Amino acid sequence: MDQEIEVNQSKRVKLKVVYEDPDVLVVTAPNEDELIKILLDLLRDKPMNVKELHSILSGLASEDKIRRALIKLVNDGVVYMGVDGRFTVAGV
Repeated sequence: MDQEIEVNQSKRVKLKVVYEDPDVLVVTAPNEDELIKILLDLLRDKPMNVKELHSILSGLASEDKIRRALIKLVNDGVVYMGVDGRFTVAGV
């Protein structure tokens, strides 16, 4: 079963629910493709650095996984990093 999980006030992502009861919700961490989609959605709202992205996604993705996904996006020309270290979606 997939369920939308709120990662911040305005963004919700679908993750697979492993276990749920009234007190606990356990979901699987996003795979690389899901993480890339989540990052793109977040970066479309505003440019962010790795620390800001990790603070939003803490518990879902490690800082290293976020960096790897961002590097892939930069290499693919989808995202670029500004001089201030913030990542921005190209063309936005």
